Amino acid sequence: MAKSGYGKRSVGDEDPHADPEFAHLRPRDAEIAVFIDHLEDGHAMGYKVLAAEHPQHGQQACRTSLGRIIDAGHLRWIREHITVEDNSMRWVTRTYWSRIPRSPEWWAKFTRERHGRDVTADHRPGLARTEETAPETEPETEPGIESEPGIESEPEPEPEPAPSDAYRTLAGLRDVDPRMPLSEAECRLLEPLAGDWLSRGATPDDITRALTDGLPPEVTNPGGLARNRLESKMPPKKAKDRQKGRARVTRVILVCGTCDADERTVEIVNGLCRECREEFGLDPSGRPPVPATFLPGPRPGGLPGADEVVDVTDRVDALRRAAGLR
Repeated sequence: MAKSGYGKRSVGDEDPHADPEFAHLRPRDAEIAVFIDHLEDGHAMGYKVLAAEHPQHGQQACRTSLGRIIDAGHLRWIREHITVEDNSMRWVTRTYWSRIPRSPEWWAKFTRERHGRDVTADHRPGLARTEETAPETEPETEPGIESEPGIESEPEPEPEPAPSDAYRTLAGLRDVDPRMPLSEAECRLLEPLAGDWLSRGATPDDITRALTDGLPPEVTNPGGLARNRLESKMPPKKAKDRQKGRARVTRVILVCGTCDADERTVEIVNGLCRECREEFGLDPSGRPPVPATFLPGPRPGGLPGADEVVDVTDRVDALRRAAGLR
């Protein structure tokens, strides 16, 4: 997988379950395109990474095919400048993949639409996100009822605190496996440990499996076994988000898909710089190749000598002499 914020991303308007069609590509290019199509979102897209994972083709083959796949309209590298609500900024390079070959005009519109995009709610790695929390409010209390003079009202019993998810998970172990009947006191003692599990992203089912899988035939001390497993199998803490607040794309720049040069220093044509296009044998202008039938040259089955250069003046004089006109 790529570093946070980088890697393959689908353009978003395609059926993820559709069969890919790459018949318009050369056989090797089509094979690598199918390989890319099956990679998960977020996967690194550099030709060195693809070559390291592809079972048949090396770096140069993957690099050349990647350039032709880009030129055919399946891939674009776009560098986005992200500005966060706390005024922190950074550049992120996105690799957008389309199973359908797109025209240069389509990609140009797609790139323009990235500018100004709010990316806060995007849950892919590397993007800022905010958690919406309800504002804290003072608890509403009903006005008290004054008692009549000389009559004391009986105090209402204080309600017992509702058990937490951690407590309920521990108390429910006996229903999952009779060998783990934790008492109320044991559940209270182990509740902080189970709460740590939940705060680190574990679910109640994760805790239940950790405390019931692979038990010995007889459990003589369920509380001690539960404590030992909760401590020894504690999941790692979740990494804290380095960015907080809303994030927005404030600038968009096209990048060459094979050399990483961007349009601030080179001209990008169909997703590639001119130097890379020449390396891959592609037209530097980005125009589609001219069919062989429209290229200049002798016509098939023409007259003998039709491909020779003829002086028209000499030819006309010879015809006139043959006709007795001179």
